[in-house]
This record gives sequence, C-alpha cells and structure tokens, in this order.
Amino acid sequence: MTSRTAVKEPTPLLPEASAILNAMPHPVLMVDRDMRIEYVNDSAEHFFAASAAVLIGHPLSDIVAFGSPALSLVEQVIEHGVSVNEYGVEIGTPKAGDRAVDIQVTPVNEYPGRVLLILQVRTMAHKMDRQLTHRSAARSVTGMAAILAHEIKNPLSGIRGAAQLLELNATADDRTLTRLICDETDRICKLVDRMEVFSDERPVPREPVNIHIVLGHVKQLAANGFAQGIRFHEEYDPSLPPVLGDKGQLIQVFLNLIKNAAEAIGGPEGEIILTTAYRPGVRLSMPGSRDRVSLPLEICVIDDGPGVPDDLLPHLFDPFVTTKSSGTGLGLALVAKIIGDHGGIVECESQPRRTVFRVLLPMHSGDASSNSSLY
Repeated sequence: MTSRTAVKEPTPLLPEASAILNAMPHPVLMVDRDMRIEYVNDSAEHFFAASAAVLIGHPLSDIVAFGSPALSLVEQVIEHGVSVNEYGVEIGTPKAGDRAVDIQVTPVNEYPGRVLLILQVRTMAHKMDRQLTHRSAARSVTGMAAILAHEIKNPLSGIRGAAQLLELNATADDRTLTRLICDETDRICKLVDRMEVFSDERPVPREPVNIHIVLGHVKQLAANGFAQGIRFHEEYDPSLPPVLGDKGQLIQVFLNLIKNAAEAIGGPEGEIILTTAYRPGVRLSMPGSRDRVSLPLEICVIDDGPGVPDDLLPHLFDPFVTTKSSGTGLGLALVAKIIGDHGGIVECESQPRRTVFRVLLPMHSGDASSNSSLY
C-alpha cells in the first residue's frame, strides 16, 4: 500500500459550498482535527503554488513554516470551537516565501471537528495606506518649499553679492574665503531649487504615453552613465495599453528609481530587472476629483542589492530620508509626488538581494486605433 492511499479520505464539500469558496479572492483551507488539509479553494492553490491534489490529505505543517502562528491558531480553534482573527501575520510557504497576511480561523458547524482557515494578503491595503502617507509627505514638502524659496533664496542673493564685492579688493587668501561663500550659497540655492518642484500644484498635462518607450529611454541613459556595467533584464508585456500621464515626468520618475537601484547595488556586479504587467482590480481616487480610477498598469524596478533596512522602509518616500552620506533624500519624495499627481501608487518591498519598487498607474482609455498608433 502506498503512502498516499494510507491518507484518510477527506470529507467532500457540497458542490454549492465549493462553488462559493472558489469564487472568493482569498485563500481558503478546511483542516480536520488532526491538522490535515481536507479542502483548498482556487485562490489557495495559487497562494501556495500547488494544486489541490498535492495539498489535500497532507498536514498543514507541510505547507507553512515551522512555528507559524497559523498552526497555533488552528489548534486553538479546534480545541475551543471559537473563531479567532490575527492581523499582520508573517506566514512562510516553501514556494512563495514569507508573506504578510491577516488570518481568520473559524469552526465549521456543518462539518464537526473541521475548521476553515481564511488568509487575506495585506499587500493591497498597505498600498493604499502608504499612498496616503506619501501624498501627505509631499504636501508637507510643498509648504516647506514655498517658505524656503522666499525666506532663503532672497537673503542668499544678497550674501553672494556682498561676497563678490569683497572679492574685488581682497588678498589672494581672502579671495579663497569669498569664493567659498559664493560656492556654498550656490549649493544652497540649488537645493532650494530642487525643493521648489514640490510647490508646483498645476494639474499634470496627461496624454497617452507608451511606457516601454519611457523605460527604453531611461535604460539607455542609465547604461551609458551612472549604471555602466550593471546588467539590465527586461520582462515586458508587449500588449500593455498606454499610460495616461506626462512623458517627461514619467522619465524623471523611472530615472530616479533606476539611479536609486544602481546606487544600492554599488558596483558593476549586479542586475536591474524592469518589468511591466497588466494587473486589474486596483482603484484609487484621483487628486482634485471625486472619481475613482483603475490602476491596472504595473511597472517594477527590481535590484539585487543588499536591501532597505526594516526601520527605514516605512519612511522611504518621506523627504530628507536617505541612507547615502551625500544624499538629500528628495529623489524618492519627488517620485511619490509625481506618481501621486498622476493618481497612481508607488511602493517598495525589500529583502536582501531583491528590492522591488512597484508603480501602479492609470491607463489611457481612448479608442483602439489611437492606442495602437503609439507602438
């Protein structure tokens, strides 16, 4: 007798119940009192990257990491017969790795001794929360930029003018100091100029943009400049419709993201992956509008650098946050502002050897003929 036939036959679900559970977007598993899997829906097969034939009949401990909170939650519900919820749980799977989920475990009265385990991936909720944070950060910088432009640039002009007048009658040693004053005032003015971008509240001029042309242009700039020697790998969906946005600003966004990836790698022995994909299902309110738009266009910049420190990750798009000794911390804040102005989302997921900057954008909804002319 094989080991497979020795496994206890699972209790079949009613066809109506199975159809309902398969329609759910969240992974659902039914587990018996021996912690063996009796049922998985379609979403669970996708989540665990395994078919129902592989999963059913095996212990839950075979598909989640040792010591996972999911195991203790299921045991608790089996023992006490009371539903429990746990939020923000890291659940490790052999094929999909660690993922943050909300867990709900509830007893199934119609099937005594069985519990239903429902997983809700938290990624989408986090995208929305982070996007609101990024927009708030950008608004803070907007007010700060307007103040700096008025309160700092005008006095700096006077300081620089006075230093130039002193330089006319100064000795060689003193001219070194006056030149230092001029150089430092120029440096501060350049910083303020960069921040003035945040005070631009004009609506973004939007038109259909082929994102692959944008990425190709940025890649060429990077490969011949700051990313020389770094390998580029492209995984594009050639059928992707145009983005609704401003080409120049989108070039600035992905130039910043690729430059950030190249600096994270820190040398030629690394790889940057550029991907595009169509991901329906995300909707977000546009700035200045009551309408909610779909954000199906996903563009990712992935690097194999050391990753972002965990304590820095939640604040990565805040102004003046940087890990570089010579950085200003405005590059990613500018990315957040531009993407927010486009009505999109930008987020970062990071672990050692794989950091992903993911941008979701609205697409152009024109007719097919205008879309095809862009390719």
